[in-house]
Amino acid sequence: MLDANIKTQLKAYLEKVTQPIEIVATLDDSDKSREMQALLKDIVSLSDRITLRETDDDTQRKPSFSLNRQGASLGVGFAGLPMGHEFTSLILALLQVGGHPPKADAAIIEQIQALEGEFNFETYVSLSCHNCPDVVQALNLMAVLNPNVRHTMIDGALFQQEVEDRKIMAVPTVFLNGQLFGQGRMELGEILAKVDTGAAARDAQKLSAKETFDVLVVGGGPAGAAAAVYAARKGIRTGIVAERFGGQVMDTLGIENFISIKETEGPKLVMALEEHVKQYEVDVMNHQRAARIEPGELAAVHLENGAVLKARTLILATGARWRTMNVPGEKEFMGKGVAFCPHCDGPLFKGKRVAVIGGGNSGVEAAIDLAGIVSHVTLLEFAEDLRADAVLQKKLYSLPNVTVIKNAQTTEVTGKDKVSGLMYQDRASGETHWVELEGIFVQIGLLPNTDFLKGVVELTRFGEVIIDAKGHTSVPGVFAAGDCTTVPYKQIIIAMGEGAKASLSAFDHLIRSSAPA
Repeated sequence: MLDANIKTQLKAYLEKVTQPIEIVATLDDSDKSREMQALLKDIVSLSDRITLRETDDDTQRKPSFSLNRQGASLGVGFAGLPMGHEFTSLILALLQVGGHPPKADAAIIEQIQALEGEFNFETYVSLSCHNCPDVVQALNLMAVLNPNVRHTMIDGALFQQEVEDRKIMAVPTVFLNGQLFGQGRMELGEILAKVDTGAAARDAQKLSAKETFDVLVVGGGPAGAAAAVYAARKGIRTGIVAERFGGQVMDTLGIENFISIKETEGPKLVMALEEHVKQYEVDVMNHQRAARIEPGELAAVHLENGAVLKARTLILATGARWRTMNVPGEKEFMGKGVAFCPHCDGPLFKGKRVAVIGGGNSGVEAAIDLAGIVSHVTLLEFAEDLRADAVLQKKLYSLPNVTVIKNAQTTEVTGKDKVSGLMYQDRASGETHWVELEGIFVQIGLLPNTDFLKGVVELTRFGEVIIDAKGHTSVPGVFAAGDCTTVPYKQIIIAMGEGAKASLSAFDHLIRSSAPA
């Protein structure tokens, strides 16, 4: 099952296991069960601290397996082969069940261990989803640390009947005690905030007690990270408050235009950014969303949990989010056929008919990727011509199961419990058409995350923060950088440069205004 190179690497990891592990596998006579059996036997052969026991328990999903310490049930399960992006989840689970200490903050570990009640989590994933492992690994850790928590990763492509029955059309999708808990990427802190009802109040109290920052960066994407590094290097008190460190880059799979790095993936780049920021004395306040700001000699940033942070200068680096079509039915069918990430959700539409909205690079790339999974892709472009690079268009038109419709304006998403199709208008003739579909992937650009800034700093009609060549906004002491601003070309490398520029401008402002640093 595993090649020699992977076995060698895995054997080295498994040497860190200090407590005996029993793998309990529930198998049948299917090909996937035989693959699972081969994988588990490979793992067992690499460590004398791991044993395998096979059962034919009809109450369990087949094929599936659980990881336990001998004589104890830790509630960590995998229904399906945890390969692809989930192979890392399996390795981490083996290490943690085997007694290797997790790399979580001590306060987080204590919070998990203090949870009371019964928490039975189920996470539906696709093995090509790069967001799913974060959720799986967070819930696995909770199950290892607290006997009241159980978690099972479920491969949606393998257990398609469950996916149909539960109307799952996006991954990761998490159920808690049989009820929908959440969809999309969630980090450990976000999950804990939802299950630990007292966490928000405790966080607000701690955050409000923090000293005044010289520079406070609102947003943790590439622009925010660069701004924090440049500020911290000046030796001034620096903080980052972010709803999600890494921002939209966490949802980006392939990055091939970041100069000096031939290719990487969004989560890997975010990990590098985080490591760089942590080399300096930057106070990173993750999983906190800004609700409003009050500029002034000491600016106040009010968070949604009620906390208030004070700063002498602010750098707004809140980034952007996917632009929606804003048509009837779109909002109602979010997660029920309307999706944004072809890499994550594409496998759930295997053999089905889908549409991609948008003819830029993102839209055409999405259509090409989906064409290898689904039965047919219809790409709809508003303009008279596609805007994607010529090499991508050539590939797109070579695919036999893709239809391209140009000069088309989507007017409605139709369906009952889930998407059944979409209506579009031919902009040349004015005629209206209906296309039968089971999935719609929206790829029409970005919207700045600036709703909370209306009436505070000057914005364009598109919601972008208006800045000058040095990152100044319309308010003294408030700067901005990255995709939330008027700077053209929303690119990672440009956002980083703009973050550095805004930080240098903020430092210059502190010096010129004689603010103590």
